[in-house]
Amino acid sequence: MPPEVGKKVIGTIVSVQGECACGHKKGDKFQLSGYTPDGLCGFFYHDIFSYIMMLQFGGKFPEDWGGSVLEFNCPDTINVTRIELRAEDRKG
Repeated sequence: MPPEVGKKVIGTIVSVQGECACGHKKGDKFQLSGYTPDGLCGFFYHDIFSYIMMLQFGGKFPEDWGGSVLEFNCPDTINVTRIELRAEDRKG
């Protein structure tokens, strides 16, 4: 089991235009970290990995750019799947 370090990063699929080749659906949730994609498509995970790491270790964008809640499109530009990344404190 990967170590639990930093913040918990939750990825939520917020929309799917067309049909996701990996079968992701609106509302799917993933607990993401630098150690595991938790079932998220590998191509998508690769594209957003640096943002996952930023959020996991307390980074964020300025509030007018989204702060610590970020949204990204998958690399499939025909069947676009969109994910929201949100950092949460771990319950201790």
